[in-house]
Amino acid sequence: MALDGRAGFATLHRMTKLKVSSPAELISAVPFLIGFHPEDSLTVVAMRGPVVAFSVRADLPELDTPVEEARAAILHLADVVVRQQVQAVVIIGYGEEKRVAPAVLRISDIFTLAGLVVIDELRVEDGRFWSFLCADPSCCPEDGVPCLPRDSVMAAEATFAGAVALPSREVFLARVAPVTGDDREAMTAATTRAMKRLSVLAPAESPFLHQVRRAGREAVRAAERCYRVGGRLTDDDVAWLGLLLMHVPVRDYAWMRTGTKEWELSLWSDLMRRVEPIYAPAPASLLAFVAWRSGNGVLASVAVERALDEQEDYALARLVDRVLTDGVHPAILDGWPALAGGPDLATFAEDPEPEDPEPEDPEPESPTDPATTDPGVHADSAAGEPEAGPDPLAQEPEGPPDPVSSEVGTRPKPIDEVPESGLEPSETEPGPSSELGDQSKQPSVPMAPDQQAAASCIRPMGRTLTGQGDVVHGQATRPRTASRRAARRRI
Repeated sequence: MALDGRAGFATLHRMTKLKVSSPAELISAVPFLIGFHPEDSLTVVAMRGPVVAFSVRADLPELDTPVEEARAAILHLADVVVRQQVQAVVIIGYGEEKRVAPAVLRISDIFTLAGLVVIDELRVEDGRFWSFLCADPSCCPEDGVPCLPRDSVMAAEATFAGAVALPSREVFLARVAPVTGDDREAMTAATTRAMKRLSVLAPAESPFLHQVRRAGREAVRAAERCYRVGGRLTDDDVAWLGLLLMHVPVRDYAWMRTGTKEWELSLWSDLMRRVEPIYAPAPASLLAFVAWRSGNGVLASVAVERALDEQEDYALARLVDRVLTDGVHPAILDGWPALAGGPDLATFAEDPEPEDPEPEDPEPESPTDPATTDPGVHADSAAGEPEAGPDPLAQEPEGPPDPVSSEVGTRPKPIDEVPESGLEPSETEPGPSSELGDQSKQPSVPMAPDQQAAASCIRPMGRTLTGQGDVVHGQATRPRTASRRAARRRI
């Protein structure tokens, strides 16, 4: 059961708020929250007080999924939601009833036990939707209620606000796939030239790794300047930077300079797709990190998958993967790279000889631009982490064991979610999402704080999401009890 969406606990700033006045409009808005039109999915739209906080999407369990595995996946999704201290949720399942009903009702029970208000339980299939909480045929007929068309006013407003709803998750996969055909042949030739360039990089009297670090920093800054103004690196420049990123201090230098700008997504996406596959883990991991901090959880997830497909033990990719799996909010890295409690840059050894002063960037992305300290500031760079393929740049001395490698288990399946957007409950914002995973875990679900906080802004008024901030239950009691029990027993 994979979970994914379009915002890893972050928001897309400067977005226009979207008014949501009915379940149909909420369903129409969900693709713009998670970034694509979901299919065979379980989605949770969560609210914190009078605010639509985030949205989370998960793949529905297959019918032949073992019961314990399906339950663990749903519990993990519920745990991600509840840990964000929300008070109310709308649950939406996409697909046929025999797959949707068990998942929707199971997670609804978990949310109820955790003290959350379940506003509605919806199923969407073939352009119509049904509510598990409404038995009134005048409101919820047996053949369902029509969904809004994809070119509805809601969709138009979301698009005008800058949000995008791609046709499917597979479109994101295409964004991280390596180039092929003539482009691949050109990059293979450029990589051969880069290897020759590397072999004559350092004169005999100059330390080789020192020259590699210097060249790497220059290449990183040149790439940043190029993409900041909408440019694109040549094949030779891509091959050269991809090769230098194999050296962990160069990769970490680039990592420490990352921000959340759109051009950074373009830079690392372009580099990841064009370098030879053996060199892809470094740019793919950097893309995943920038995407997560930018609130684009689906892109972060597929980029991590690409890195781990090329090298399953690549430490930076596994670190980002763990962050996505655990649903860590990007706000934890506000002020990056000056992390509270993080490594002290001054404690790292200086380069063997002083380097030339680095020019000021026209748009610095971080408060630290280490020119006199070794930029390998993360634990994995001091730990001699295994990087993609054999390292032609020689090995750094090994340090203590890599904490990332020792803590992260097997590759989890992806999860997605769309986080805090600061909206009225009658409003939503086309925003970000993140993908999480590891449904093999069975985390505990803590009780949410005081259900009355949600009740104060959610009052029963039928089945509408009103423009005055009222979001409501379909009914106080749950109808169709026998069918609910039968469906719940399947998971």
